[in-house]
Amino acid sequence: MNFEEKTLVKNYVYKGKILNLRNDEVLLPDGKTSKREIVEHSGGSAMYCEKGGKVLLVNQFRYAYNRVLYELPAGKLNPGENPADTAIRELEEECGVKAGKVELMFEIYPSPGYTDEIIRVYRATELTETKIRLDEGEFLTSEWFDKNELKKMIAHGEIKDGKTLVALLSEIK
Repeated sequence: MNFEEKTLVKNYVYKGKILNLRNDEVLLPDGKTSKREIVEHSGGSAMYCEKGGKVLLVNQFRYAYNRVLYELPAGKLNPGENPADTAIRELEEECGVKAGKVELMFEIYPSPGYTDEIIRVYRATELTETKIRLDEGEFLTSEWFDKNELKKMIAHGEIKDGKTLVALLSEIK
């Protein structure tokens, strides 16, 4: 059976710096029409770093959840930016770590029901220390965590970020 929906009308409700919001009209496989609310987002990249059996995470306040979260170093793509370059840039800015080599681990669709956002997670190797250069208005700390400590943090629900959980669960067996 064909499950595809055809866009009939793209209606932009809001255009912002980080996202756009659309209220589209679509043609369903059964010939009926429906509305789809879509958040357009440029996507993001994150970096998984391991050194001496420890994994690098950042800890920062996330306004949407009104709480501080542990996450992989990450950021949104700038217009026209290569996703690997985004991950490299964010790792250096947020943590003062430069990646000599990067490879794509996976990409995820964090909320496919309403956004086109794609997050790519890379593995960094050949790490060297450099200077932290946080963006204006950015406040966070970075810390290396032992894998056993991360297992306990996951088990106790202390790590809630999706991209971070996927990376950690695939790497810290």
